[in-house]
Amino acid sequence: MSSVNQKNLDRRKRRIERRLRPRNWPDQPSPMFGGSVQYEVSDRIRATVAGGIGAVHMMVRNLGLDKRINEALTLLKVHLPYHESDHVLNIAYNVMAGGTKLEDIELLRQDESYMDMLGAQRIPDPTTSGDFLRRFTPSEIETYMDVVNGCRVPIWRQQSREFREQATIDVDGSLTPTTGEKKRGMEMSYKGIWGYHPLIVTLANSREPLYVVNRSGNVPSHSGAVKWIDKAIDLCEPEFDGVFLRGDTDFSLTGEFDRWTDRGVTFVFGYDARPNVVELAEGLPDGAFSPLERKERKVKTRDRDKREKVKEGIVEARGFLNQRLEYEEVAEVEYQPGKCRRPYRLVILRKTISEREGQGFLFRFDRYFFYITNDRRMTVREVVGQANERCDQENVIEQLKNGVNALRVPMYDLESNWAYMAIASLAWTLKAWFGMTLPKPEDGERVLRMEFKRFLNQLMRIPCQVVRGARQIRVRVLAYTAAARMLLESVGATSQFRGT
Repeated sequence: MSSVNQKNLDRRKRRIERRLRPRNWPDQPSPMFGGSVQYEVSDRIRATVAGGIGAVHMMVRNLGLDKRINEALTLLKVHLPYHESDHVLNIAYNVMAGGTKLEDIELLRQDESYMDMLGAQRIPDPTTSGDFLRRFTPSEIETYMDVVNGCRVPIWRQQSREFREQATIDVDGSLTPTTGEKKRGMEMSYKGIWGYHPLIVTLANSREPLYVVNRSGNVPSHSGAVKWIDKAIDLCEPEFDGVFLRGDTDFSLTGEFDRWTDRGVTFVFGYDARPNVVELAEGLPDGAFSPLERKERKVKTRDRDKREKVKEGIVEARGFLNQRLEYEEVAEVEYQPGKCRRPYRLVILRKTISEREGQGFLFRFDRYFFYITNDRRMTVREVVGQANERCDQENVIEQLKNGVNALRVPMYDLESNWAYMAIASLAWTLKAWFGMTLPKPEDGERVLRMEFKRFLNQLMRIPCQVVRGARQIRVRVLAYTAAARMLLESVGATSQFRGT
């Protein structure tokens, strides 16, 4: 970042701090919110509210994502006037500008400064974008996802040694409901909900979605998952020292365990509490179990007094049936699933639960949870911890659903909705890349952990003036935010990837 930009940022920061500094106010005669507002239309100065997208677009061009998309996809016979990358980026940038549906693209078409910032004479309208999505076949969607994944590699190679020590791949399915009646490929799920059941494969290291695969709503979570897990392993294996898989009980694909183990891939999966393994756990002596010590959560704020458990008090006062976790214990045994040629570690988590009615004790019982792994170095506590940490993928899926709105189904069939999911999820990927390419690791970690809405408000939706010249497009930040420094630092950070 130039010294002039740094000086201007510092000056604006001081002005804000001076304005918001603590003061001993006297009693005010009138409300703070006041003043008379008068609107006028600017004659020469033009601005856009989505100024941060210019930095993201520079990153896309430096990585060559637009060129790779045009080289790999041939969905359009002629380009009148748009190329494939124009359509893909138009949908992704609509999400990054705060749009929640395809129709919101029309708002960007009315923003002259936004189009100037992208160097575009015009952008596709929502109807044209819908027509583009309907052109995709499953093989072309797979090609598109492979192109995006190819652009991840240069960014991964620039990360710390700790980041590249092990690729942790999480896999799960998520139901996507729809109230539409004419969407081909939808089905009724086991919950009685009509819709689709996409599979999501993510890299836990950076929370990037590697593959988003749309499927009919009535298929089980693991349906077709082996192909996409293997593709994720193929992608990560050359760039990381090791590959580690995590998933819930639906992804304990015992027929694949030996093959993954022979390949050097480690895993921890939940395992169904089938009668034979429950009987195995109940047959263990008490000495085989040891107390489970959970890792304490570190709170950055000062210690505070614990507040009263209001809900617990109501349950006791009204005499509701209440189950309480008393304590947890862990043990492990060697166990060979029927489809495997070798035994694996089966970690048993025994939760002792008391059941009460009001304040009166009724009885105590045990509930068993099982985890299977081929990792011989982790302790049983670490195995349980890894299984629990996989739950962070639920946060990523929640962001894809309700932050990015990528798992919505605006189109009329399974394939076109799949294309929309894959392209809209690029917005979350670009957020991850934005964070991973920042010069300061602490800033990058902060961006990676941000919710999508916060990322948009702090770094994308920054009012900027756009001046389009003959050879250069200048974007002037008009409003100060605490994250404006990160935006300016990101502008030149990805120039190192040109030509990769």
